Amino acid sequence: MNRGLHWFACIVAGATFFLIVAGALVTSNAAGLATPDWPLTEGAFLPKVEFLGIRTGVNMVGNLFWEHGHRMVATTVGLLTIGLVIYLFARERRQWIRRLGLIALFGVIAQGLLGGLTVKLMLPLWVSTAHATLAQLFFCTVVSLAVFTSASWMREQPTMEEQGGLSLRYLCVAASSAILVQLIIGATLRHSATWDQHLPTDLLLTHVGGAIVVTLLVGSAAWLLLRRYPGEAFLTRPAKVALSLLALQLLLGVAAYITRLGSPNDPQPLNPMIGITVAHVACGAMVFATTIVLTLRSFKVLRASEAAVRLSAQARSLEYKL
Repeated sequence: MNRGLHWFACIVAGATFFLIVAGALVTSNAAGLATPDWPLTEGAFLPKVEFLGIRTGVNMVGNLFWEHGHRMVATTVGLLTIGLVIYLFARERRQWIRRLGLIALFGVIAQGLLGGLTVKLMLPLWVSTAHATLAQLFFCTVVSLAVFTSASWMREQPTMEEQGGLSLRYLCVAASSAILVQLIIGATLRHSATWDQHLPTDLLLTHVGGAIVVTLLVGSAAWLLLRRYPGEAFLTRPAKVALSLLALQLLLGVAAYITRLGSPNDPQPLNPMIGITVAHVACGAMVFATTIVLTLRSFKVLRASEAAVRLSAQARSLEYKL
């Protein structure tokens, strides 16, 4: 294990989380079209400075602060990702980890291009939704890199046979998949109406239904893990964190809906609505990342029961005979 590599991956993951928050602030402040330029803003990248009587740079006021600030954070994350890939190829011996780093690099490049398209095409819904969704996927990719380079992952962990009839590994996969779908629905909902418009009822109800499905799957996976393997901190810690974040996310979802109800009557996006909505987006990213960690760890230490293996072998044999 290379401790420096692990900590660098954690820094990239932290910066990406900050980028998600910055992007949510752009959407909540309706600042997506604060400038028609891309990738530069008003022909510059750095904030406005004055040196020897010469003024240059971006005047970071109003919505330009949120929009251009988001671009600066995105550029920083891109540079950090390049550095992480270089670090991986220099210090990491596992080839599949290097490939995952390249996937992260391609992901951040695609994310930047999608960000540019949102501006050039005047915020089309499908591009904005894809941009928000890819941000969550990229975040979970770098979180996975942080997990795979950690001491707890590199340490030899005794494997355990799955208990009970329901496979916890695949239940965690189902929970992660449901969260991803819910994030896509949530991104579509956020970008389908600005602060001065009411949210589409059909999308809102779909989002509520998705929240119910996610709650059932994540809650079931965490509860079963805590019940079956109470002494295995490698599994129970992310399960407890996932449950706590899920409860907070549900509360934030209700609060975001309540504050959003009155926003069309407001003269501009108000801080309570902005703050709660951004917190809801950020917590959703954390729930997704924590569930991914839980899924990865479950596949590392849990193995299929002997009965399940025999049943699978019999099924394959029957398919071969047919």
